[in-house]
Amino acid sequence: MNGDLRVVIVGSGRIGLQTARLLDERGHDVLIVERSPDRALATLDEYVATVIEGDATRPSILRQAGLGRADVVAAMTDTTATNLSVAMLTERHAPSTRTVIRAPPGETDEYADYADAVVCPEGAGAAAVTNTVVGSGVRTVEDLPGDLRLLELEVATQAPVAGKPLSQVSLPHGSLVVSGAAGHHVAESDTELVAGHTYLVAVESGVTDEVTRLFRG
Repeated sequence: MNGDLRVVIVGSGRIGLQTARLLDERGHDVLIVERSPDRALATLDEYVATVIEGDATRPSILRQAGLGRADVVAAMTDTTATNLSVAMLTERHAPSTRTVIRAPPGETDEYADYADAVVCPEGAGAAAVTNTVVGSGVRTVEDLPGDLRLLELEVATQAPVAGKPLSQVSLPHGSLVVSGAAGHHVAESDTELVAGHTYLVAVESGVTDEVTRLFRG
């Protein structure tokens, strides 16, 4: 799944909010549905997404969240029954929308038939959830100390950097191509960014979107 996505995240707890922040950094359009009035108000202060206060197990709330236009609905609450309900409502009312749900440790296989993807963020973290939401092409490998991210970026065929050596690529300040994905060699000025190949790129959060567009188009 490539390009800018419209993502509805249900639940603005730690995992939901971190996932929203990472998606926002990548330039995706994020909307959060939060049942708790206090938490919804607190989430507004994060400025990472539009926030709707409401119960996402109600079809009217999902419609208000733009279910019909969403590419992905990610149910990240700490209640499995709520996450399953959201996935099943999405399947019924917007069958082409991809669903990702959170499940407890050791139970991801139990719910695999009820969503397109099941994640256990307690073991993998918000970066892994974000990778699952976005799909192929861009993957957060690790959140480094401070404001840094380490991304795996696959060069799309029509991307601005495709076929160019690094010496001819104008990367924004705060980003650095480290190596090919295999990590066998450090990238140098004559390293060519080949379409279909994947590279490790260190980025500051403020330029994640710009760098992603250079590699993905």
